[in-house]
Amino acid sequence: MSTVVQDARREGGVRRSGRRRSRSYGGGVGPLGIGVATLWLSIIVLLPLAAVLAKSLDDGPAGLWDAINAPSARAALLFTVAVSAIVALVNVVVGTLIAWVLVRDDFRGKAFVNALIDLPFALPTIVASIVLLSLYGPNSPVDIDLYATKPAVAIALLFVTLPFVVRSVQPVLMEVDREAEQAAASLGAGNWTIFRRVVLPALVPALLGGAGLAFARAIGEFGSVVLIGGGIPRETEVASQYIAKQIEIDRPESAAAVSVALLVIAFAVLFILRVAAARTQRHERG
Repeated sequence: MSTVVQDARREGGVRRSGRRRSRSYGGGVGPLGIGVATLWLSIIVLLPLAAVLAKSLDDGPAGLWDAINAPSARAALLFTVAVSAIVALVNVVVGTLIAWVLVRDDFRGKAFVNALIDLPFALPTIVASIVLLSLYGPNSPVDIDLYATKPAVAIALLFVTLPFVVRSVQPVLMEVDREAEQAAASLGAGNWTIFRRVVLPALVPALLGGAGLAFARAIGEFGSVVLIGGGIPRETEVASQYIAKQIEIDRPESAAAVSVALLVIAFAVLFILRVAAARTQRHERG
């Protein structure tokens, strides 16, 4: 009996010492690390944002509101938000399908497809606009002229935002419990039911995160739409093009005001989706 007690005590001591080592190793980086991180974020993110906000308030809050509410500015913002939301939703569907194929299917050229998905990360976006203009412009080799149309803007944004949902969903899909899917199939559930009841709940946080990143990238995009979109005021002009035009005509206050509006929209969307993803994860764990 005493031997059993001694063994139990030794085991408990090992567990406690292991927990202590784990806490020590997994602790924070300390005040120096926090200070460096805060300083870096301040220099790279907070100071530029503060400068833009200060510039937008040169004419006071009323001037900021008037600049955002100008007819051309309002049209550019509404069009940008609308097309970015559509692009994000399309990416959720198509990106999930692509991630599913890459994870669940084996086929020749899979590595090539994986590299192709990451191409928009490395390719200068102005190159994408040139390619799209060559393909869907007035001299289109496929006889499809989308120059200076809203679908052209959407296609350009779909190109640059393609990787976000795919790369967000792919690692989660690789970790989904296949045994739960097999158990559901053995009980007679169809493929759609298995996906909706077993797989999709695990993917929701990743889908929300990927959609938020795609939306945030789309509302600030400039290079990929600058040629193919045409930049027609109140038609195909996105907010970034409007900002560039305001700077060209020496109206930096208006450019800064619209920039602040884009920042607020992007931050609000990312924050809401992050909160929704966190609540979904807690619900799944509970």
